[in-house]
Amino acid sequence: MRTTHGGPRAWLREHPLVPDAVLAVLLTAAAIPLAFVAGAPPSPEWPDPRPPSALSLTLIAVACLALAFRRRRPFAMLCLAEAAHTVLTALHHNASLAGVALLVLIYTVASAKGLALSLTALALDLVAFLLVLAVSGGGLNLTGEVFGVVLTMTAWVVGRSVRLRRAYLSELRDRAARLERAREADTRAARAEERSRIARELHDVVAHHVSVMTVQAAAARRILTSNPEGAEEALSAIEQMGRTAMAEMRSIVGVLRTDGQDGPAERGPQPGVRELPALVEQMREAGLNTQLWVEGERVPLPPGIDLAAYRLVQEALTNTLRHAGPAARAWVTVRHEPGEFSVHIEDDGTGMKAGAPAVTSPDGGRRTGHGLVGIRERVALYGGILRIGPRPGGGFEVRARFPLKDDA
Repeated sequence: MRTTHGGPRAWLREHPLVPDAVLAVLLTAAAIPLAFVAGAPPSPEWPDPRPPSALSLTLIAVACLALAFRRRRPFAMLCLAEAAHTVLTALHHNASLAGVALLVLIYTVASAKGLALSLTALALDLVAFLLVLAVSGGGLNLTGEVFGVVLTMTAWVVGRSVRLRRAYLSELRDRAARLERAREADTRAARAEERSRIARELHDVVAHHVSVMTVQAAAARRILTSNPEGAEEALSAIEQMGRTAMAEMRSIVGVLRTDGQDGPAERGPQPGVRELPALVEQMREAGLNTQLWVEGERVPLPPGIDLAAYRLVQEALTNTLRHAGPAARAWVTVRHEPGEFSVHIEDDGTGMKAGAPAVTSPDGGRRTGHGLVGIRERVALYGGILRIGPRPGGGFEVRARFPLKDDA
């Protein structure tokens, strides 16, 4: 069963025929007796109207009852009432309140229909007036006619104003709805982008630290019996690496913490180029002979490029540690140039020979895995150029160039 919310006013808006029918009946009930009352206001066209007859009363009732369907068929009801009013005035009968019904219908057409139809309604009233003028032979009450024209134009102007205001409010509501939908779409896109960013960060952090921990664990297992002190150092390095990984992951996902009882999550600064020496030292401790060179005058980098460069070096060195072999060496070159920043990571691992399309590790994993695919997305996001592939003479290299805006 359908229920209506908003009270009687909302119900009347959903059922316009009811108030219109009540208005039509009340106007007819007032117009019929008024036609018989001595001294009842005559029509402006005829100062001395004839006594009411069955025909005149019927025409008055038709004009007034047309209001019952004014919002369903406004122009048709206007034509019907206009015809009844014209016949009444042409036959010298008192129109009673039929003129009021005409004013209401003209207002309804102007407020509910477009400009063309509302102008047609105004022209129809003018044609009816000219027709009565022709029948009367010029014997009209000029003051009454001017007053009638002013009332008609006022009703039309008020109707048009109401229609324009309704259209304006409707446009405001539509615009607000469009803005709300756009805001929701932007929010969803921002959330998706944030999830993608967090996924990339987590992949890079987990892949790097787990790879290093795996290498350290393998080394500890091999020397556990022959060199217990060395194995203990490797296990300590694994413990420290695990703590570092957990700290970084807490920093990355801290933005997702919403539980007020636990307080705000701790979020440290994201790593950047300045943390590369620590990363290189970490890789040396894991068994990868790594060298770092920084060329050019250091300049502050945009945070996104700074983080992307760090993750690029981290992912490339992690792949080298995993796939290039135990005797591999790696070189990291960071170059600051006017308008450009570049990072170059290369190794001499035996897994990649010149001309080979890709390198496969002993367990079947490819050097260009999901991590470097994510790095490619990072570099492209900041307008950079990335090259991943074999280096001449063997080994593997990753080279990225980022354009920098000139702030001068």
